[in-house]
Amino acid sequence: MSALTDAEAISAMRAVAHPVRLRILSLLTAEAMSAAEVARALDLTHANASYHLRFLHHAGEVEVESEEKIRGGMAKRYRYRMRSKPSAAPVTTEDLIAYVHSIAGEVTRRVVDREPGPSHWVDIETWLPPEVWAEVRGLAHRAGELLHDHALPPRAEGAVHVSYSGMAFPMSGGDA
Repeated sequence: MSALTDAEAISAMRAVAHPVRLRILSLLTAEAMSAAEVARALDLTHANASYHLRFLHHAGEVEVESEEKIRGGMAKRYRYRMRSKPSAAPVTTEDLIAYVHSIAGEVTRRVVDREPGPSHWVDIETWLPPEVWAEVRGLAHRAGELLHDHALPPRAEGAVHVSYSGMAFPMSGGDA
């Protein structure tokens, strides 16, 4: 793929605002995988998995960790690493809305497959002292780091299959 022009630039939020891409990122958090492996894991066609992987790579969301020869060709193995810095492309409200819609669909899919047992659910719109807000942001960021840093390959022995989605952001000064 060629480099994007400014007019074609896509934010990270818009790039991942697709249910298949969200699932691919989750898979690639634990281990590098080729398009064929992603296709098998998510029951996709190889062409579909390749398309989404190239799209995510072009948007800077996944990196090529390695390449290996397979049947006379080269297979790229992609990996997702959580970024601590924001993307260079601007994130618009429309990008965020597309992302939220994708997350909502993905969480709905996951809830259908949830196991009974201890879990945590929270939703709140409130006002906080600035120091508490800073602490909440830090804890949410740390939770994301822990999940990404300790992700195991799918169905790893002894692993617990979990779902976590979180969003925390300041609101405008208006009342709800």
